Amino acid sequence: MGKGRLEAFSDGVVAILITIMVLELHVPEGTEWSALREVAPTFFSYVLSFVFLGIYWNNHHHLLQVVKQVNGKVLWANLHLLFWLSLIPFVTGWMSQNGFPKVPVALYGVVLWMAGLAYYILTRALVALHGKDSLIDSALRNPAKEFIALGCYALAIVLSFFNTNFSLALYVFVALIWLIPDARVEQALQR
Repeated sequence: MGKGRLEAFSDGVVAILITIMVLELHVPEGTEWSALREVAPTFFSYVLSFVFLGIYWNNHHHLLQVVKQVNGKVLWANLHLLFWLSLIPFVTGWMSQNGFPKVPVALYGVVLWMAGLAYYILTRALVALHGKDSLIDSALRNPAKEFIALGCYALAIVLSFFNTNFSLALYVFVALIWLIPDARVEQALQR
């Protein structure tokens, strides 16, 4: 079956998730610069989560450039990814509205870890469908960034029970390494 509906549905879900998150941003009380301090945690969380959703959307788009078809396993793997991404607005709000306490910061990491795992499962389902030595297989042969991200999320979850600042720094670090676009797909398309 074609990939068009999967792409359109996934794009729509990510757009809705971003919309839900932006609705959580409230105008600060007052008109002085100091009024922005009150919304700074919410704004930081929004930016971080927006970046993560943007990274997933961007990489999902690139991934589907080398996909010729999808099947039932790929559809379920994609829904699995979208499920974990759909929890990002919830954990973002819980984390920021309570001042970044241990449990919400840890749960944020769990959701990011599960989304990372779900993305990896999606890539494996696509490789299995298209076969070894396919364009997608050659594009995804070195999953180093994926494993680094999963390791950082796991470490951040543990560290959140000691110091949430370390966890937040690790989340920012993962976002930064993924802001550099994953060139593997584009390189595979050029070969």
